[in-house]
Amino acid sequence: MAPLSDVVMADTTLEDESADLDGYFSETPLDPQPKYPRLRETFETAIVITNLPKVPESKVEKLTKVVRKLVSRIGTLVSGEGKSDVQLPFDETTKVTCGFAVVEFSTADEANQAVEVLQNYMFDKNHALQVTPYEQALQLQAHSEEEFTEPEPAPFKAMPNTSHWLEDPGQRDQFVIRQGRETVVYWSDAKLEPTIDYDGEREKKLGVAWCEYYVHWSPHGSLFATMVPSKGAILWGGKNYEKLGRFAHEGVQHVLFSPQENYLITNNMNRDDAAAIKVFHINTGDLLREFPLYPKGFLDENMSRNSEDMPPPPPFQWSHDDQFLARMGKDIISIYETPTMSLLDKRSLTADGVCEFQFSPKANILAYWAPELGNAPAHVDLIELPSRKKLRQKNLFNVSKCSMVWHPDGDFFGVKVTRHTKSKKTLYNNLELFRMNEPGIPVEMLDSKDAIMAFAWEPNHGTRFAMIHAENPSSTKVNVTFYDMQKKVEVTVKNNNSKKKTQKTETVIVNEVNKALTLEGKQCNCIFWSPAGQHIILASLGDSASGTLEFFDVENKTLTVKEHYRANQVSWDPSGRTVATVVSQPISGGHFKFAMDNGYNLWSFQGKQLHQQSFEAFYQLQWRPRQDLLSQDEIRTKVIKNLKKYEREFDKADKKIARQRYLEETKGKRMLRSNYRETLAYLTALRDEQRSERMYLNDGYDSEDETKYTTKDYTVETILSTKEEVV
Repeated sequence: MAPLSDVVMADTTLEDESADLDGYFSETPLDPQPKYPRLRETFETAIVITNLPKVPESKVEKLTKVVRKLVSRIGTLVSGEGKSDVQLPFDETTKVTCGFAVVEFSTADEANQAVEVLQNYMFDKNHALQVTPYEQALQLQAHSEEEFTEPEPAPFKAMPNTSHWLEDPGQRDQFVIRQGRETVVYWSDAKLEPTIDYDGEREKKLGVAWCEYYVHWSPHGSLFATMVPSKGAILWGGKNYEKLGRFAHEGVQHVLFSPQENYLITNNMNRDDAAAIKVFHINTGDLLREFPLYPKGFLDENMSRNSEDMPPPPPFQWSHDDQFLARMGKDIISIYETPTMSLLDKRSLTADGVCEFQFSPKANILAYWAPELGNAPAHVDLIELPSRKKLRQKNLFNVSKCSMVWHPDGDFFGVKVTRHTKSKKTLYNNLELFRMNEPGIPVEMLDSKDAIMAFAWEPNHGTRFAMIHAENPSSTKVNVTFYDMQKKVEVTVKNNNSKKKTQKTETVIVNEVNKALTLEGKQCNCIFWSPAGQHIILASLGDSASGTLEFFDVENKTLTVKEHYRANQVSWDPSGRTVATVVSQPISGGHFKFAMDNGYNLWSFQGKQLHQQSFEAFYQLQWRPRQDLLSQDEIRTKVIKNLKKYEREFDKADKKIARQRYLEETKGKRMLRSNYRETLAYLTALRDEQRSERMYLNDGYDSEDETKYTTKDYTVETILSTKEEVV
C-alpha cells in the first residue's frame, strides 16, 4: 500500500490541474455517434472473370498476381479482412483452380468499365477472357441445366445490298446535301439535272427525323451515317435506305468510319464526359472502348478551361487495314489493336514532343514529327507497325513548324518545313520528299525562296505535285508550280550485236525531282486535284476571297476561268467527272451573314457549269465515295487493254442519252408541230368535201382546176444601194 502522504499529494496535484483547466471543458454531455461506411446491399462493384487458365496450387499465387496487375489498371481494388482482392476458387477434388476469378472494385463505374475493356481480352494465346457482372452471374447460377430450353432461331432476314448503287446502268455518282431540315440524296451523271434518290419520305410519314445534324458516308460508300444528337449515330444502307443499326451516344457531333468499314467512332466533344469518344464494332454493334476527349496529361494543369483557350483535342486515326487505331498524347502516341482495343505491346510509343502524326494510306507505317528539345534537333520519323522498327529518321534544324502530306497511293511522303534564321525574325520554307518504295527511303530536299501556302500530290498513280507560293504569304497574286518526282532523260544506246555498230536514242525515266511548269500571277489559296489526276482546280476560297475557280489541264496546258462568289468548299466526285463548289454555313452557328449566297454549283472537269441551286440555310454537300478498284494492278491492266472497247460502249450510251435529252427538250415543239399538222390536214379534208358545193354555187366553175389559169412570169428589179466613185 502507498503511503498516505503520497495519496494526499496526488489528490492535490489533480485539484491544481483541474483549476488550471477550468473553462476549457464543455458542460455538454458526451454522446458519441460512430460513423460507419454505408452498407453496400448490392454486388454492383464486383465482376466475375471466366476462361482463365486452370493451374495447380503451386501456381495460384503467380496467377493471382498476373490477374491483379491486369485489373488494377482499370480501377482501385477492394479487399476484406483476411481476403485477397482477387479471389481464385480452388477445386479440392481436381487440385486445380476452377478457371474463374471474382474481383471487386471500389465503384460500380470501374466495374462496368472492366466488363467492357476486358471482354474478349486475350489473356494468352489460348484464353480469351469473358467478363460478367457478379449480380448477373448470380442470376445465371439460379438456372439449372434441366431448365434450359434452346431458343428458336430467328427467321432469316436477308441484309440489304449496300452496293446496289454501283450497279447503276448509267454509272452515275451520288451526293447528299443538308439544307434546312432536309437531308436529300441525289443521282448525278455529269450531263442531266440531278435527280432525287431518297429524301427521307418514309421517316416523314412516321413523323420522325432521320437526321438532325451532319451526315457522313463510309469510305467505300456502302453505309450512310446520320446524326441525331438525342439518340446517337444511325446507319442506313441498301436500295431503300433501310435502317441497319443505331449506336447510342448522347450529344454526338462527329463520326469516323475505319477505312475498311469495320468500326465506327462517335464523339460528342464534351470535355467533361469520361466517355466522350466511343469505338463501336459495326457488324455486332458492340461498344469496344470509351475514351475521354483529351488523353490523360495532355492538358497543362494550369491551363484555362475556357473553351476558346483550349487546344483542339487530338484526333484518332486509323491504319489503312483497320488493324490499328492511334491517338497522340503528351510525348507519346497510343496505338490500340483491334478488335481488343488494347495497347499494342501493352505500352504507348514514346515520342518526346510529338506535334503531329499520320498513318500511310497503303501500309502500316506511322509518320510523326517532333520539334527541337534541348540539344536534340527536330526530326521526322517513319515507324513500321507492329514491330515499331524505325525505317527512317530525318533530322531538321531551326524548325518553326512542319506539315506532313502523304501521297494518296503511299508512294511518296512530303513534309513542308518552315524554318527560321538564328535571330528568328525571318522565316523560309523547304520540302522534304521521301521516296517510300526505294531501298533505304531516300529523301530529297527542295528549297524555296518563297513562302509555301499549299502543297498537294497528284492522285491516281501520279508522280507530280503542285504548290502555291509567293514572296509574301499575304500576297493577292501568287504562283503555282508543278513538280514531277520522275524525269525523262534521252540516252544513247549502242547496239554491239550486229555487224554494223548502230546507235539509237531511248527515253529513260530517272527518279529525280524536276520542275515541270509555273503559272504566275494567280488568285488562289487552295488547290484540288481531280481523283483521276491530270486536272486541277486553283481556287480562291473564303469570305474575303474572290471566289475565282481556274480549271487547269496539266497535260494539255489548257485553262478555263470561272467564279463562284464566297465559295468555301470544293469537292470532286470519285470519278473526277464532276466537281461541286459550295457556300455553306455551320449547322449550329446561329445567324449566317452570307445566307443569300448559300447553295452549290456543279461543274464539269473542263469548267462548264452543269447545275446551280440556292438555299436559305445550306450546311453540307458530300459525294458518295467509291472503292478504288483501279488501284489493283490486274483490274487496271484489264481496263487499259480493253479501253477502246469501253470507249465505244460509252460513246453509244452517250449518244443514247443525248438523244433522250434532245427528245425531252423538244417535246413541246414537236407537240405543237403535230397539232399544226393535224389541224392543217383536217382543214384540207374539209375543203375537199366542200368542193362540189362551191362549184354549184359558182355555176359549175371549179376554182381549183389549174387548167383554167394562165401563168405569166414577170421580172422586177429593185436597186438596193448605189455607190459613186470619183476617179
